[in-house]
Amino acid sequence: MEIRRRDIAKVEYSTNSGDLMVCKINCIETVFKMKEEWKVLFYEEFLRNEARFGESMSNHTSLRIGGPADIFLIPEDISSLKKILNILKRNRIPFLPLGNGTNILVMDEGIEGAVISLRSFRKMEIINEDDKFVNIYVESGFPLQKLVRFSKECGYSGIEGLVGIPGSIGGAVWGNAGAYGYEMKDIITLVTIMGSDGRIREVRSEDIEFGYRGSKISSFASGGEMVISVEIVLKKDKIENVSSKIEDFFKRKRESQPIFEPSAGCVFKNPPELSAGRLIDEAGCKGMRIGDVEVSKIHANFFVNKGKAKASEFIKLMENVKLRVIDTSGIELEPEIRIVGRG
Repeated sequence: MEIRRRDIAKVEYSTNSGDLMVCKINCIETVFKMKEEWKVLFYEEFLRNEARFGESMSNHTSLRIGGPADIFLIPEDISSLKKILNILKRNRIPFLPLGNGTNILVMDEGIEGAVISLRSFRKMEIINEDDKFVNIYVESGFPLQKLVRFSKECGYSGIEGLVGIPGSIGGAVWGNAGAYGYEMKDIITLVTIMGSDGRIREVRSEDIEFGYRGSKISSFASGGEMVISVEIVLKKDKIENVSSKIEDFFKRKRESQPIFEPSAGCVFKNPPELSAGRLIDEAGCKGMRIGDVEVSKIHANFFVNKGKAKASEFIKLMENVKLRVIDTSGIELEPEIRIVGRG
C-alpha cells in the first residue's frame, strides 16, 4: 500500500506540532482507507477480469521504467470493459488506457488511479476482399508486428515500412505510427472508439485528423476515449514483393536503431524537414548517460535503459540533450514520447 508524501503535505497547515501530527495521521488513514476500499470494490464487483494493486509499470512498458499503478486492470471483453468504466466513473477513479506500453515514460512514483490494459483485445479477421484489396478487422491489443508478419505471409501491401515498430494496433492508430513513407492513416477506413462513459462510436478515417505521430483521437488527458478496434484496407500483391520490402526495411532498421535494447522508440519529434536524431548527434550527445539511461550510440534519438534506469534520469537526460541541441542549432526539440504519472 502506497502512502504519498505529497498527499500528506497538502494538510500541513498548523503551526502547532501536536495538531500537525494528528493531521498527518488522519491524512494517512484517509489515503490508506481509500486504497483499501478500491481493493474491496474490485474484489467484490469484478467479473471475468484481472485486477492487480500496486503493480509496477516497469513490467508493462518497453522502457522497463515506471513506478506502481494503484490499480492495474485487464478486461477480457467489451462487456467487462464497460463494467470497469462504470465502476471507475461511479467512484471517481481516474484511469489511463494502455496498449503495449511503447513510446511512453511512466514516472517513478507511478500512476494515480487505474491503468486499463487492452492486451486481451487481440482478435483479427478478414471481413471482405476482392481481386485487388482486402479489408481486415483488428482489435486494439493486437501486436502491430504480428499484423506485419501476417501481411508478409499473405502478400498484402501497405504496411511494409512499419516493420520493427513495437506496440499494439491501438497505440499505432492513436499515434499514427509510421516509417519509410508508410503511416497508419493511409490504411485505416474505420476506427471504433469507446468513451469513458462506456459508449461506443465508429469514426470514419476521413473524420479523424491525423498528424505527424499523432491524431485527434482524444487521450486520457482529454476525455478518456480508447481505440477498441480498427478496420484497415491493404492491397494484394505478390508475396515475394511484400516480403522483399519488409526484409529490406527491417535490415535498415536493425542497422540504424537499437531495436534489441529497452527503449520507447524516438524520444523527440523530427522538426520540419530535419532529423531530430541528426541534430542530437551533431550536438555531440551520442553516448551521453545519466544513471542507467543512455543516448543510444546507434541512433541518437533513442534513449536506452542500460540496467535499472529511473524516469527521473530519463527526463534529466532529455533536458540536457534538448539544451545542447538549442546551443548548437538554435532548434528546440519537442517530445514525441508520452510522459505520464505522478511527479
